[in-house]
Amino acid sequence: MKNLSAQRAGRRALMGLAGGLTATLALTACGANSDPQGETAETASAGGSVVVGSADFPESQIIAEIYAGALTAAGVEATTKPNIGSREIYYSAVEDGSVDIMPDYSGNLLLFADPKATAESAEDIVAALPDALSAKSPDLKLDVLEPSPAEDKDALVVTAATAEKYSLKSIADLAEVCGEITIGAPSTFQERAYGLPGLKAKYDCEPGGFEAINDGGGEVTLKALLNDDVQAADIYTTTPSIEDNDLVVLEDPENNFIAQQVLPLVNTETVGEEAQNVLNEVSAQLTTEDLLSLNREVSGDEKRNPADAAADWLAEKGLAG
Repeated sequence: MKNLSAQRAGRRALMGLAGGLTATLALTACGANSDPQGETAETASAGGSVVVGSADFPESQIIAEIYAGALTAAGVEATTKPNIGSREIYYSAVEDGSVDIMPDYSGNLLLFADPKATAESAEDIVAALPDALSAKSPDLKLDVLEPSPAEDKDALVVTAATAEKYSLKSIADLAEVCGEITIGAPSTFQERAYGLPGLKAKYDCEPGGFEAINDGGGEVTLKALLNDDVQAADIYTTTPSIEDNDLVVLEDPENNFIAQQVLPLVNTETVGEEAQNVLNEVSAQLTTEDLLSLNREVSGDEKRNPADAAADWLAEKGLAG
């Protein structure tokens, strides 16, 4: 990681890093956020606000609130723009400048930027990301900051009953009965490299049916799985419902689902060095266990607001100012 840090430092120096952002703004709830329209790279880098976006699932919203809360506590004016949508949509938002910072996942971001990428390990993926982002958006200053220890991967999950019925421990086992299985997953799973194309290429698994369920592996997906409407589902590994319902995460011996560390995707023209340092400090403390606990608070019976859960995490980690 030292070589990668040195490479980024050199590149950022050439870009002319923005000065420290000094305005303050109280952290607001997830749904009460200002419209970022009218922000430009010039005004943001000169001391204006930065906008932290999130994808359309709770974990991304929680991390976005953590980023914004930490920045606010450090004196950087930050607002949030939640529920933007899938990576295809929120990446465009970073490109067009309506969002400055996005929480993302290293492996899937790499495959999005470079569908032909072959890196699988956490270290190789993070090392490959700067060049992949530069090639995808050559006229922009997009980069990723330091990755966190926290990881949340897509996984194929089945009920204990389905695992017993078909003697399933891995996706390789599932391939033997794939024609009898309906998979439930977001609609993008049909095209993404780790989705149906990956299952076909790495396991020769072509499901008998596919059900598009666009709730990020949430309650609708869980209900479909428990009702046997689908026999396997794409559910993120930090989703509490896996443990709560004794679901079985199928092993992935061919690494179809590659390493997925949480890290910030940023526009380095609008996100200055001070803000970058704050985000790196957040990443240094965010763990997979934290994600599981935060997801349980927000998506479990408690149904906490993501901003409130994020604020408590920041206080616990000494990042609340």
